[in-house]
Amino acid sequence: GECGRRGGYMELQNFDPSVREQIYKMVSIGLCSNISGQVMVDCMVKPPVEGEESHALYAEEMKRLYDSLLVRARKLQDALSGMTNVTCSPINGALYAFPTIGLPRGAVEAAKLAGMPPDTFYAVELLDATGICVVPGNGFKQQQGTYHFRTTFLPAEEKMDMVIDKLRTFNEGFMLKYAGT
Repeated sequence: GECGRRGGYMELQNFDPSVREQIYKMVSIGLCSNISGQVMVDCMVKPPVEGEESHALYAEEMKRLYDSLLVRARKLQDALSGMTNVTCSPINGALYAFPTIGLPRGAVEAAKLAGMPPDTFYAVELLDATGICVVPGNGFKQQQGTYHFRTTFLPAEEKMDMVIDKLRTFNEGFMLKYAGT
């Protein structure tokens, strides 16, 4: 499920067999994957195929999940783009939005006083006020003088409106608080 389990795999194409063998050895010494993670990855890379008993249910569940993710992505993108001093490019892939936030000078100065990068300051204030955790953009080597955060659209579809409302209310208050300072 959506970030509830962790697993991974690596596929090597067009590698010399001796190089592939060395990479396999190097990666294998650091792996201690749990059983449920191994099963999950196996199911992910080999889903039921048409004609198998479970294929119809699998296809129905995948479509429902995919459609729900699309609804949530569009809803979050539209909401972010409608917030004061926030712009959000279309969300195409992954499970993240990476909006740009135009921080008022007062917020940049308050961040400096707090000893934090400005977008970290925004993220910490958001977390403190709402419980919503975002990742500050400064960890992604953003262009100097620009501010961002990364957020996800994984909350359940029925909770997205509540999350968006909390984010919108926080953002409006934050922008007002620091606009005149």
